[in-house]
Amino acid sequence: MATFSMRDLDEALQGCGQKSGIEIWRIENFKPVAVPNESHGKFFSGDSYIVLKTTASKSGSLHHDIHYWLGKDSSQDEHGSVAVMTVELDSALGGRAVQYREVQGHETEKFLSYFKPCIIPQEGGVASGFNHVKPEEHQTRLYICKGKHVVRVPFVRSTLNHDDVFILDTESKIFQFSGSNSSIQERAKALEVVQYIKDTYHDGKCEIAAVDDGRMMADAEAGEFWELFGGFAPLPKKSAVSDDQTAESDGIKLFSVEKGQTEAVEAETLEKELLDTNKCYILDCGLEVFVWKGRNTSIDQRKNACEAAEDFFRSSERPKSNLISVMEGFETVMFRSKFDSWPATSTVAEPRQGRGKVAALLQKQGVNVEGLVKTSSPSSKDEPKPYIDGTGNLQVWRINNEEKILLEGAEQSKFYSGDCYILQYSYPGDDREEYLVGTWLGKQSVEEDRASAISMASKMVESMKFMPAQARIYEGKEPIQFFVIMQSFITFKGGLSDAFKKYIAENEVPDNTYDAEGVALFRVQGSGPEDMQAIQIDAVSTGLNSSHCYILHGDSTVFTWCGNLTTSDDQELMERMLDLIKPDEHTKAQKEGIESEQFWELLGGKSEYPSQKIKKDGESDPHLFSCTFSNETLKVTEIFNFTQDDLMTEDIFILNCHTEVYVWVGQQVDPKKKPQVLDIGEKFIKHDFLLENLASETPIYIVTEGNEPPFFTRFFTWDSTKSAMHGDSFQRKLAVLTNKKPLLNKPKRRVPVYSGRSSVPDKPQPRSRSVTSTTDRSRVRGRSPAFNALAANFGNVSTRNLSTPPPMVGPMVRKLYPKSHAPDLTKLAPKSAAIAARTAIFEKPKPTPPQETPTSPGSSEATNGAETAEDESMSNIKEEEAEEESNLPTFPYERLTTESEDPVPDIDLTRREAYLTAAEFKEKFEMTKSEFHKLPKWKQNKLKTAVQLF
Repeated sequence: MATFSMRDLDEALQGCGQKSGIEIWRIENFKPVAVPNESHGKFFSGDSYIVLKTTASKSGSLHHDIHYWLGKDSSQDEHGSVAVMTVELDSALGGRAVQYREVQGHETEKFLSYFKPCIIPQEGGVASGFNHVKPEEHQTRLYICKGKHVVRVPFVRSTLNHDDVFILDTESKIFQFSGSNSSIQERAKALEVVQYIKDTYHDGKCEIAAVDDGRMMADAEAGEFWELFGGFAPLPKKSAVSDDQTAESDGIKLFSVEKGQTEAVEAETLEKELLDTNKCYILDCGLEVFVWKGRNTSIDQRKNACEAAEDFFRSSERPKSNLISVMEGFETVMFRSKFDSWPATSTVAEPRQGRGKVAALLQKQGVNVEGLVKTSSPSSKDEPKPYIDGTGNLQVWRINNEEKILLEGAEQSKFYSGDCYILQYSYPGDDREEYLVGTWLGKQSVEEDRASAISMASKMVESMKFMPAQARIYEGKEPIQFFVIMQSFITFKGGLSDAFKKYIAENEVPDNTYDAEGVALFRVQGSGPEDMQAIQIDAVSTGLNSSHCYILHGDSTVFTWCGNLTTSDDQELMERMLDLIKPDEHTKAQKEGIESEQFWELLGGKSEYPSQKIKKDGESDPHLFSCTFSNETLKVTEIFNFTQDDLMTEDIFILNCHTEVYVWVGQQVDPKKKPQVLDIGEKFIKHDFLLENLASETPIYIVTEGNEPPFFTRFFTWDSTKSAMHGDSFQRKLAVLTNKKPLLNKPKRRVPVYSGRSSVPDKPQPRSRSVTSTTDRSRVRGRSPAFNALAANFGNVSTRNLSTPPPMVGPMVRKLYPKSHAPDLTKLAPKSAAIAARTAIFEKPKPTPPQETPTSPGSSEATNGAETAEDESMSNIKEEEAEEESNLPTFPYERLTTESEDPVPDIDLTRREAYLTAAEFKEKFEMTKSEFHKLPKWKQNKLKTAVQLF
């Protein structure tokens, strides 16, 4: 087994890798010399370097990646020396680092991501005396951009071709020449390199010119570009043959390494069992070569394996191939994917004990270990944050064949496991109204209902011009955002849809649909009053767990049961859910270990049940992938150290967070591909590219550019103005680079959402109830005023959920857009009250028959009072209308919409309804209630929106 400590390293390397960041050493006379931070990213082609990337995980442990970079003019002796140094450095850091061999011009994507947008190595090196860049006359240089690789090429016309993007750097101007066959994405990425050259070599002061392949001499910039090459001449049509393609080997070959000698391992299939923990191996995959080191190998064995790999490159005439070295138990996803089978349990989790031993050893050697071991406080909660406002408007529909059944407010958070549901949620964002349309698929639901739900939800999103984020959610895998929206969520067994009933009848399956009078057991869980769930489970004792609270009812009796591992917060959630499941019922409190016989009888007898804490799947570090999907084949490419700028408007990207998957769709994506985005997300989960055992029920969000919700943008340093720019990726970046004012897309008119939730007078407060030591007690329902208000409106369509904050008492004016100006409240108060009263008439529910809803005393007086208030409101509106109409400019309505071909200039689009003609204005406010309800639904919504905007 390898034994190599930090103090055995060269002095320049000691104490490294103790905190997140990048550390770089240049090899000078076979010794590492630290490179200062201000010189990071500057490499000399005659030198070799060691680059250490240290990353802190969410758990606090540190992960290391070691790269050794070989300049094209560096010596072979230096190559072997730096490879050995990385083996020693890895061993000193605990032996878990991944090591990468980087060759100039052929670096891995991961290495290049450290130095965005590119690295441009300079000529020379230590041996030739070029330690520092000396000021000199500017030389005209030509670069070729191949993906993220930037390579200097000869400055001659024959170098140019139709397939690539070239950058010509002259003293006064930088030209970008885009081959006719190059993609928009390649051109946009090359502009980032142009920006880098401008800032690095021109102090940010020079002109920029974009030249398209095929431009004639009549174009001034194209003419100036070709003049530098001696005049224009057509380029050959034949694509240039790349001389830097790495040769493929004949299949994947495995070699064992013994005393520096390699020996082929013969096997029909590549299995993990072929790897001996006491040996090192070389896996030749053509484009990549891997070194695998057994955990019981010595430091000398590992050095010999790396030296053998260097010899392997020289003998196979593939000196530009990449080498990746991994340790047993810490193999990369790419390495494991090369094997026909790899046991899921073979990947060893990083042990805290091992990390602690390394820290103790370093501390004993006098090394500062601060930051090497980080542990989270045991009292801290690792609950994920919702990043969504929970006070918005909610509508929920249950799917029944091809029909959507709108649920009333009291029922919209009560789902059946055999059914499927669609939810539409609107909530205030940072500078606009945000929308979310989701489908919830129950575990017992049938495929017919699932397909209908997904199809209907997609049509809803399409009808709203793809503005809402779309979510596909499976029962049992709901994200935190879902529970915050639903607030008090209950899942019942069985189903109500015709398709579900037909299925259980045809298959003679027992109907276990929830019966309020029968025996039912609910598990209560959640992190707080605005995120609580009650899930009906099988009414058997094996369903209990010491870490949860439960509600059990049956035989006219209601029991509550609290496990020994539960907290007072858990018990408070149980009390709240009890008010929703069995209000006005006597309950018998049961504590684990002292249950009554009646309790066990309802559960069919006492038996063993789990008593350990249930571990939830945590959100892992996000990974971003660009992806294409065609002919049932999904091709993905991971983007390391990603930023918002990596999201190209022409492409589709996937953000994988393990517990959730986001599919981001750019504005310029082919409209024909948009209906496929859900399939792309499902394919991604199915293939599990990170080999992390993604559940097939993982929630999928569809997010469109320009409409990103806050629970997506939190993974980036987000600038919302970037998605508002006009044009493709190349046009946007060129506008910014050339200091031209970027064209912004016109603000989108948000589709109003009416329904669902209205506020209750007060928010429920924690209830204090006296609890006696008697286990068989009669529980008196001590309700808070907030709960009484909720219960009074329980059957109302517009009743809000339990934990909704109360409405504002005084008048409130909300800015619809960030740049809109809030009016003077003192002047608008009478008018606001009048409009609010008028709008209230539109929002009133339909009256119920007298025999169903008895009229209470005094109702006629209330009605007359409302009519009087309505008349006064109309009078106020008419008076203020007459006062302001003369000063208000008027325009045809068609010119005020955002889709207008001839829009009115210089008006506040957020209040464009205020610019309607007098006739249209009069139509809005002088319409009677009966006339209003005779209008089509779309017309009603339009007029209500006009009232609100005005």
